Amino acid sequence: MTLSTQEISDRFEIQDLLYEYADCIDQRNFDGLVNVFTEDAHIDYSVYGGPIGKRAEIIAFLKEALPAFKNYQHLNANVQIRVEGDTGTGRVMCFNPQELMLGEDNTHIFMLGLWYKDKYQRTADGWRITERVEEKSWAFNLPEFMSFD
Repeated sequence: MTLSTQEISDRFEIQDLLYEYADCIDQRNFDGLVNVFTEDAHIDYSVYGGPIGKRAEIIAFLKEALPAFKNYQHLNANVQIRVEGDTGTGRVMCFNPQELMLGEDNTHIFMLGLWYKDKYQRTADGWRITERVEEKSWAFNLPEFMSFD
């Protein structure tokens, strides 16, 4: 398949958007997600016990929930992007190691593997995610109180 210059540009812009999402989360810059998602975006973190909501609800959730983690990272790979005009879809692998605080000097490290199933829209401000649904792949070394069956 031969891609036009516009299609190549669109894919790179969306790829940058995906990395911006991971960086906002990992830098705890949750307000930066207003530049990643459309205001009415549908975001579904329910596969690992999180909420389903719009951008503002998800930002509020992240601000409340993620301070429980001392460290975490989102590594994206196997980025598959399809663009048709001003819309697109994607499937993105995410490797997510996390260090959960269990007390003053006690932490627990576990890892999640997941896929993001996305929909994208070109806006006046550039590409944005209009839908993100997490799909479970695997979990390793979960704390006893967590279960994502």
